[in-house]
Amino acid sequence: MTGVVQYGRGKDLIFLHGYLSSKESFYPQIEYFSKFFRVTAFDFPGFGEAEPLKTAFSVGDYADWTEHFLKEMKIEKPLVIAHSFGGRVAVKCLSRGDLFERAVLCGCAGIIPKRGFRYKMRVGTYRFVKKIAPRYAEQKFGSAEYRSLPPVMKESYKKIVNEDLRKDAEKIRVPVLFINGEKDTETPLSSIRVYEKAIADSRVKVLRSAGHFAHLDNPLAFNLAAEEFFR
Repeated sequence: MTGVVQYGRGKDLIFLHGYLSSKESFYPQIEYFSKFFRVTAFDFPGFGEAEPLKTAFSVGDYADWTEHFLKEMKIEKPLVIAHSFGGRVAVKCLSRGDLFERAVLCGCAGIIPKRGFRYKMRVGTYRFVKKIAPRYAEQKFGSAEYRSLPPVMKESYKKIVNEDLRKDAEKIRVPVLFINGEKDTETPLSSIRVYEKAIADSRVKVLRSAGHFAHLDNPLAFNLAAEEFFR
C-alpha cells in the first residue's frame, strides 16, 4: 500500500495528519515513538502519496476510510496522535466507539466558532457575486487554502469545515489529551475548551511559544507530554 510507513515494535500507535499535509509532518514523533511502539503513519486519500479523491469526502467518509485501513493492516485499538484535520477524523472515529485506546489531539479542528456580522456579510456578498460571476467569486473569496484546491477537493473541504463536531465529542468515552500551542490562531484555546467540556475524560496541555503546529514547534515538550499520557 502506497503512502504508508511503519516502524518499531510493540503496542500500535497511529498518526493522522492535517489538511494539505502528509505523514511526513510527524517525522519528529515517528522517530521518537518508534523506540517504544509500533508506529504507523499514512496519507489520507487526496494527500501526499495517496490516491486522489474521486468523490468529495466528508469527515465521516475519512473516518470510514480510516476504520477500513486499520482492519486491512490488522491494527486493533491503537493509540493515536492526530493534528488539526486529523483531529476531526479522530473525534469522528472516537464518537462511534472505542476504535482507539487513547488519543492525543494537537490543534484539533472541528469546533465552528460563533459567526459575527462581518463574516455573515462576507458570505452574503460571496453568494451574490457567485450568481453573476462564479469564476470571479471562486478567485476572490475563501481562504488561500481553499482556492488552491482542485474542484473535487473544494467540495470535500466545504463538507469538512462546515461540520461542527461538539455533539460527536460528547459521545467519546476514552481518555483524550489535547495539546495546543499558546499562539495557535487556527484552532484557538477557546475551541479546545469546548472539546474539554464535552469529553468526560479529557485534559488540555498548552505549549508556550508554539503555534498551530505545536508538535513541530516544540517536539520535545510535545513528545514527553504524549508519552506520559500514553504510559
